[in-house]
Amino acid sequence: MEELGPGDPQRIGGYRLLARLGAGGMGRVYLARSDRGRTAAVKLVREELAAREEFRARFRREVGAARRVGGYWTAPVLDADTEAAVPWVATGYVAGPSLEQVVGHDHGALPERSVRILAAGLAHALKDIHAAGIVHRDLKPSNVLVTIDGPRVIDFGIARALETGTAGGEGLTQTGSLVGSPGFMAPEQVRGDKVTPACDVFSLGSVLTYAATGRMPFGNAGGGVHALMFRIAQEEPDLVGVPEGIADLVRQCLRKDPAARPSLDALLERTGAEDTVSDGRSRDPWLPGALVAQLGRHAVGLLEVEEPAAEGLAPAAPGAGASGDAGPEGGGSPEHSAVSDGGGTAAAQGSGSGAERP
Repeated sequence: MEELGPGDPQRIGGYRLLARLGAGGMGRVYLARSDRGRTAAVKLVREELAAREEFRARFRREVGAARRVGGYWTAPVLDADTEAAVPWVATGYVAGPSLEQVVGHDHGALPERSVRILAAGLAHALKDIHAAGIVHRDLKPSNVLVTIDGPRVIDFGIARALETGTAGGEGLTQTGSLVGSPGFMAPEQVRGDKVTPACDVFSLGSVLTYAATGRMPFGNAGGGVHALMFRIAQEEPDLVGVPEGIADLVRQCLRKDPAARPSLDALLERTGAEDTVSDGRSRDPWLPGALVAQLGRHAVGLLEVEEPAAEGLAPAAPGAGASGDAGPEGGGSPEHSAVSDGGGTAAAQGSGSGAERP
């Protein structure tokens, strides 16, 4: 999290900006607070992208698709203006680090019980996403936020709706396009084949391997991306270090044939933690004590964030003075839209936190 700098706007829509969470290929993400006091992550699209109608159309579709996702395990879109001179989207903010930050930097591999509950929470999230006709396509540790209540899935920035066609005659999930992060791709993604919800099940297996061992099941791209993609498509995963109690579950998720992977309902049953999670939270503590303490400190720090002085800041983002999606299609006021993140959090990953249901 960084202080706002010269040129950063003070407001976007109905949100007062507090700090910059990060920046990436699609734009900047800000920590913000609504006029009613709700904390949010607001994504402001890069102006050069906003000038491209093809990008605008895709962004519009992605936000619309994200609004259809319900449930407790994904990030809600609170508000958006896809028609503004510079489009933006606001999602709820969660005060928690990414799984990548937790495993790779803060704590290391998680114990078996934590991984089981992680698997159950992510399966619930994917069920909600798939029920809306969406394949996430980029499930990875940096897109999983860790909270005291359980995991949250973020970043549908490259998700594609499972629709039969668009105005241009092409489905949003199509062959020949390589979308995702190489280390967590499914074999069908590597080949550029059409993806299905089973693609996310494979990625889930890779995420669970990382959570349990701190390593990716097919290695990293140190020897080249093409070599990594070959291993994903042709070789068996390295599950050394995965606890015996969950190794078979992970192995089933990582089957090469999409049809041979378990359904999310079957996966939930096999976690043995289905009864432990409900309504977006784990009934029992699911994280090691040191991590729980860290999450508590993170939440306290968020409460201490003050509104920045206006000096040197732009009054508002160009064309972003008010919401343009506030009607029935847009999902209502910025305070109570119970749906998922439509691409508004990808750039926040560098800070280890992102957009989520509070």
